[in-house]
Amino acid sequence: MLDIKFIRENPEIVKKAIKDKQFSGTIDIDELLKIDSEIREIELKLNDLRQKRNDLNDKIKNAKDPSERDVLIKENSILKPQVQEFETKLSELTPAFDELMLWVPNVPASDVPFGEGEEGNVEVKKVGEIPTFKFTPKDHLDIAEGLDIIDVKRGSKIGGFRAYFLKGKGMVLEQAILRYALDFMIENGFIPMSVPVMVNDGALIGTGYFPWGKDDHYRTQDDQALIGTAEVSLTAYHSGEVLKESDLPVKLVGQSPCFRREVGSHGKDTKGVFRIHYFNKVEQVVLIPADENLSREWHDKMLGYAESILQGLGLSYHVLLMCTGDMGPGQRKKYDVETWFAGQNKYRETHSDSYFNDFQSRRLNIKYVDSKGEKKYVYTLNNTVAATPRLLAAVIENYQNEKGEIVVPEVLRKYTGFDLISND
Repeated sequence: MLDIKFIRENPEIVKKAIKDKQFSGTIDIDELLKIDSEIREIELKLNDLRQKRNDLNDKIKNAKDPSERDVLIKENSILKPQVQEFETKLSELTPAFDELMLWVPNVPASDVPFGEGEEGNVEVKKVGEIPTFKFTPKDHLDIAEGLDIIDVKRGSKIGGFRAYFLKGKGMVLEQAILRYALDFMIENGFIPMSVPVMVNDGALIGTGYFPWGKDDHYRTQDDQALIGTAEVSLTAYHSGEVLKESDLPVKLVGQSPCFRREVGSHGKDTKGVFRIHYFNKVEQVVLIPADENLSREWHDKMLGYAESILQGLGLSYHVLLMCTGDMGPGQRKKYDVETWFAGQNKYRETHSDSYFNDFQSRRLNIKYVDSKGEKKYVYTLNNTVAATPRLLAAVIENYQNEKGEIVVPEVLRKYTGFDLISND
């Protein structure tokens, strides 16, 4: 969340952020500031009354004259209901204030372009040669079904719409992609983590997925939610803790199953295994000192890790700077990486790279002690390393041959133990 002091001092900037991020109607900043003002006024009065009661209690203890003591007790008894009245008002206003604060989105960085939707995103780089074929390339599902490595018909029969099976060498190839990505991040100093996939609401509120994204998360009968990304568990790992500046940066990489209801995507990407309810992902999360310039450096560095994975796989891609209307509520700046899908003849999103400054750490209460002994909130960042079977689908489409076989990218062969998927 934002610092209430920042909101008080910059209401128009926050209002503009709400409008530019397309969240108008979800939060009234004037109402928030009105409640904030009432709370501060009550707290001042309460502090004054409590101090008076403390002073009276001291005088009562020291009073030697019984009549004087009775007068002091009477004065104190008059103050007591006033204190209780203000405490009651405070107990009513505070939850309303806290709820409103959760709906205030982060302010986009100054270089984020304005846009109402994906049409406002800006391409910042294009990498790799788009592959050419002497035949008309097929999409990943046609190839995979021909090789019997993906089965969506039986998946739907058992698990419903957007369910699937990965079979045989298809499953092995998916695991190879994930292990390749995980090993790469470990080599770059990240701590590998297996994370909880069922979490309490506090972790999702803390990372900014709630309250906005409640409808897109599955829930359990124990009133927990299934994560849509390991970012949730990794970022919340140090919640409620105070770290040392020497502990930073904290570099974590998690591999987990992910679950998304895909609310609002009815009729979109219904073929294949591109937009599905469950998938596997390797995710990177970094906690750093409170320095936006450092956030920007790490933002680009984390993008570079994702690019290295795609370059290692020999896949072409481009990078988009997301506009205000195509960012999440907590993101200050965001890049999307879209990988080329030869069978679909277009780029499709495979990675998302974001930084938040202290938006998440304030909600999760993650601080550190700096070199001057001051406590500050850490800054947080996250980015996809590899998400499958979406990235698997990209490999299938770009590495198909005229026979309908899949040539395994060279970097994956030590993990698969084979270099070709065919019907032979």
